[in-house]
Amino acid sequence: MRLMLAAVMATCGMAIASTSANSALAAPVDCPPNCDRIPDSAWIEPTDVPLYPVYHWPALAGLAVTSAEPRFRFEETCATAPVAGDARAYAVAARAVVATPDGQWQLQVQVMHWRGETWRGGQIALATFQAAVAALRSCQLTAPSTSPSITTDEPERAAAVISGSGPGQPVVHEYLVAHPRSSTVAELAMWASSPPRVDWPSVPDAQLLNALTAPLCTAYIDSCR
Repeated sequence: MRLMLAAVMATCGMAIASTSANSALAAPVDCPPNCDRIPDSAWIEPTDVPLYPVYHWPALAGLAVTSAEPRFRFEETCATAPVAGDARAYAVAARAVVATPDGQWQLQVQVMHWRGETWRGGQIALATFQAAVAALRSCQLTAPSTSPSITTDEPERAAAVISGSGPGQPVVHEYLVAHPRSSTVAELAMWASSPPRVDWPSVPDAQLLNALTAPLCTAYIDSCR
């Protein structure tokens, strides 16, 4: 009888352990319910990032770190001054950076999300995006040695190229999307000192902006219905 009881208990223990392991594997990673960090599913696919055949970009979720005070990459080049009360200070934000040798293209992808009611978070995401586009337009005023060019200017997405007039100054390709339905803003930036060692490919802005937006539909459930 004792042997039978021990066998039953062992079997139950294995079943519970198996169920726990499966539950852990099946734990939801999208938002909701997991909205206190940027979901792994929110990141652009590495194969969709320009120059993937050259650099073989890694999966960005594995590189992502929390951004306590997130700023866009172009703000460094444009010497954009910090703004008091910047809504990015209370966003859930993460940044993935891939560093390469000097002269090669560097990569930064960033995702920012505002928790709470979507109508409010969507307004904040859109306002953050609009402020970023305004800062891009003012780049030559804040950094006179730069020459910015807005290549896509749409209500919820934008792209720009920023060139420097001096030797060794970086050329920056900046892509921004606002996704009000998920209260999210995403950025992809690539830059290299001039002249870059690898030519920039011919990539339609729309293709890259679509690739930056698409994962948000998966990461933030029901945000694209």
